[in-house]
Amino acid sequence: MKRDAIQTISLPAAGGKMEPYQVREPRKFEKPDKPFTRKALAAAHVVADPFSTSEPWLEAAIDWDATLAYRRHLWSWGMGLAFVASGAGTDHLPAQKSYSIQEIIAAYEEQCGAIEQIGGRIILMASRALAACARSPDDYAKVYDSILSQVREPVIIHWLGEMFDPALEGYWGRKDHRQAMNVCLSVLERNKTNVDGIKISLLDKDKEIEMRRRLPQGVRMYTGDDFNFAELIEGDGEGHSDALLGIFDCIAPAASHALSALAANDKATYHEILAPTVPLSRHIFCAPTRFYKTGVVFMAWLNGHQDHFVMVGGQQSARHLVHFSELFRLADAAGLLSDPPLACARMKQLLAVHGCG
Repeated sequence: MKRDAIQTISLPAAGGKMEPYQVREPRKFEKPDKPFTRKALAAAHVVADPFSTSEPWLEAAIDWDATLAYRRHLWSWGMGLAFVASGAGTDHLPAQKSYSIQEIIAAYEEQCGAIEQIGGRIILMASRALAACARSPDDYAKVYDSILSQVREPVIIHWLGEMFDPALEGYWGRKDHRQAMNVCLSVLERNKTNVDGIKISLLDKDKEIEMRRRLPQGVRMYTGDDFNFAELIEGDGEGHSDALLGIFDCIAPAASHALSALAANDKATYHEILAPTVPLSRHIFCAPTRFYKTGVVFMAWLNGHQDHFVMVGGQQSARHLVHFSELFRLADAAGLLSDPPLACARMKQLLAVHGCG
């Protein structure tokens, strides 16, 4: 699809040089008029409150109105439509403290109960506290068996790899991912009636496909692979992955249009739309992957979904200027700068802050 250049901006490049870049008109994406053939959930970010007097490294301050407005934007593109789930974990437990398995179960019960009390669906998040105190796969089994035996509706289990959170290395009691997979699959098999699916975020398509083929009947695979999501969602002759993706926060219009094409069996359009979003996603989620949310919020700011580039924990400083500049180029290449003059104006603001006016 040909898109005309409409504006030129100077952007930093490797080597400390500024280079001109021609920004093109945005791509036009259509909102869905029929259900997708894949479940598509976006892992949405929260918007920080820039006027809070809380110290950003010590206390989260959230602008709930802006946060909900962004979720409405995602919902309008069919992301998670009629299916909204919330993460339940143990992150309210103070860090740097050791816990018993029973205390971890109680912490999960507290968050699960709060979500179910308001009629919510649960994503059972990985637990740093469990990873720190577990001595064997049996400890993981005790926790997950206990929680899954109590839930009111089937949940999504989230296996988050150490590339996203180093504190979760060795989850399921095994550092080798395939050995860990065996432990996880045994938990799923015992509790399959209370499990809607599992999201794995290992950034390894072969491991995801292997596990997908071994899942108990009726348990879905939700891809969390922000490097290979297009081919995993399409699937193969033996199955496909649904999606619960952080990158869908950034590329919702493109993902929605592509999923509609896939639902119509128009695979050529599906791949044509998603092809330029894959390099964008790989850039946003590049190592250190745990800083990916900086790129997610940067995209939301460029596209006018929030008035500032301030993040919880001061994470707007987690990536360097050349990273942001390449992200800008890749977002434009995917047709995802919805208002190029605004995006250019905001990019120039960021450049000015860094002394590159």
